[in-house]
Amino acid sequence: MEKLRIALQKKGRLHDDSMKLLKEAGIKFNIGSGKLVAQSPSFPIEVLFLRDDDIPQTIADGVADLGVVGENEVAEKDFDIAVAKRLGFSKCRISLAIPKSEEYTGKKHFQNKKIATSYPVILQKYFDKEGIDADIHEITGSVEIAPGIGLADGIFDIVSSGSTLVANSLKEVEVVMQSEALLVKADNLSTEKQALLDELLFRLNAVMTANSNKYILLNAPNDKVDEIVSILPGMKSPTVLPLAEEGWSSIHSVISEKKFWEIIGKLKENGAEGIITFPIEKMIL
Repeated sequence: MEKLRIALQKKGRLHDDSMKLLKEAGIKFNIGSGKLVAQSPSFPIEVLFLRDDDIPQTIADGVADLGVVGENEVAEKDFDIAVAKRLGFSKCRISLAIPKSEEYTGKKHFQNKKIATSYPVILQKYFDKEGIDADIHEITGSVEIAPGIGLADGIFDIVSSGSTLVANSLKEVEVVMQSEALLVKADNLSTEKQALLDELLFRLNAVMTANSNKYILLNAPNDKVDEIVSILPGMKSPTVLPLAEEGWSSIHSVISEKKFWEIIGKLKENGAEGIITFPIEKMIL
C-alpha cells in the first residue's frame, strides 16, 4: 500500500501547530529524539522534518507529496505548487518598516533606499509593481537590526505582534502581503495517494470546522422561541425540546466562534437564560 509523505517544519510555532492539527485528525507519529523521518501507526503517512524554506523545493521536486508551509515561503520560492488547503494558523504579515524617527509620506519613500530583507523575490515584485527603484539587500537572521547599525534604510520582514519592531525603534508603514500556513501538494499524485489526500482533507475539515464553532445550549420561554431560533440557525435548524417546567424550552445549536459575543448579546435581549457553551471536538457537515 502506498503512503503519503508530508514535509513539516522541524521546530517552531508552525511545527507545533501542524502536529497539533494532525493529532486532532487522528494522525500521530512515532517520533524519536533527533529523528528527521517518522512514521504514523494510525494513517498511511510519513513525515519529513525540514527547514520551513526548504519545503517548497521538496514539494516541487516530488520528494514529498504534501507540505505544511508558510504562504510567505511559497511566494518567495515562486515554485508552481498547488495549495490543497489554507490552514488558518501561523498568521502573520510581511511588511516594510522604517526608523520610527522618520516621517513617512508614502510608498515613494523607498525610492533609491537600501532595504534589508530575507524575502527579496516578494519585495522586488512589489517594488516593480509600484515603480520603485530601490537597493534590496538580502540577509538572513536578524533583519530588524539592519537600520540601527547603518546597514539599511529600512527593512522588509515578517510582523506578528510588532513587538520586535518596537524593540528596534522601527515602525511598520506598508503591509505587502498577508500570510498563513498552507497545505501544499505535488502535481500528479497517483490515484491511491489522491484518495489518501482526500481522506486527510476530510479529517482536517472536520477538525477545523469544529474549532471555529461552539455548541450552545440555553433555556427560553416558549413565547420567545421563534425569535431565538431566528438568531440560531445552526447547521440545519436548532433543536428545541420541552423542559419539565411548563412554558419553557431548551434550545440546542451551533454558533460561529467569530460571531459568539454578538449572538450571545442578542440571545439575552430576547429572553434566553442558562446559556452554556461547549467546545466541539469534530464537526462533519
